[in-house]
Amino acid sequence: MRVFVTHNPEDQEAYFGRSLPRLESLAEVVLNPTDHDLSTAELIDASAGCHVVIAHRSTPGEPALFDQSPDLLAMFRCAIDVSTIDIAAASASGVLVANAGKSFIASTAELALGLALDVARNVSASTVDYRAGIEPGQRPGWQLRGSTAGIIGFGDIGRYLADLLHAIGMRVLVHDLAPVDAAGVESTDLATLLAESDVVFPLVPGSPATTHLLGADELAAMRPGAALVNVSRGEVLDEDAVLAALESGQLGALGLDVGQAADQRPSPALAQHPHVVATPHLGGLTPANADAQAASSVDQVEGILAGTMPPRSLNPDDATRLRAWWDR
Repeated sequence: MRVFVTHNPEDQEAYFGRSLPRLESLAEVVLNPTDHDLSTAELIDASAGCHVVIAHRSTPGEPALFDQSPDLLAMFRCAIDVSTIDIAAASASGVLVANAGKSFIASTAELALGLALDVARNVSASTVDYRAGIEPGQRPGWQLRGSTAGIIGFGDIGRYLADLLHAIGMRVLVHDLAPVDAAGVESTDLATLLAESDVVFPLVPGSPATTHLLGADELAAMRPGAALVNVSRGEVLDEDAVLAALESGQLGALGLDVGQAADQRPSPALAQHPHVVATPHLGGLTPANADAQAASSVDQVEGILAGTMPPRSLNPDDATRLRAWWDR
């Protein structure tokens, strides 16, 4: 078996620095030969003859890849999000698609808390001044204990974050499409959550239904001067409306780990604003999580070699190429 790993050199080290030897013990491994994330045309050429593509989150799975890669049996996303993989096109070509395990929950929730602490206490702003040789002013902050947090979307990260916020003494409001029954939180409608929260955390998956979930109307409905922290998906925010709300002071501060720049990184127009604290899509990038995600992709390769459908397969009924390969 030949396996192609799409990660660029920086991401290869971050994700596969420890899992690569195990993968190499199972299959012939071909690494991204460039210093950048591959376009679809580059990926088709570089992965020619490979049976499996292990894809970084920045690598799309477009129809041309499946059409023009006759040896490809499976595309394994070394992440959870598969929104840039055309699963219907993969299924039409008989290619299996699967994603990684949910090992990022704690690290992403912790970063959300860290961004909230930063914007509440002006940590980064003071640090920037000190590094520029400027004595920072004593910027007033606000205490999280006794304040109200609003979580939009009560999935795995939302539940983990709610426990952290409750533990430090915050009132936690939650809005979700499904009924919420959890200790330490109050389930409410979106309007109430926006009006009463000192800091709002959108934690919803990216989809047409959640695109611009928070736009001009929602920002206007927030408590004046409240903070917003986004570690979910960049398209959840209407960035033009967010920038306008920052400029007017309606939005007091913004913490970002995601945005609408390449690889879901924060957009420069927002990240450079003085009331914004931003990190370059680092929510799940801890050694524990990166190792676990890479290992989960290696587990999937091992499953194919053992003749079993890999865990977290998203279109197993359509994996006709893989079944034919097993038959041969």
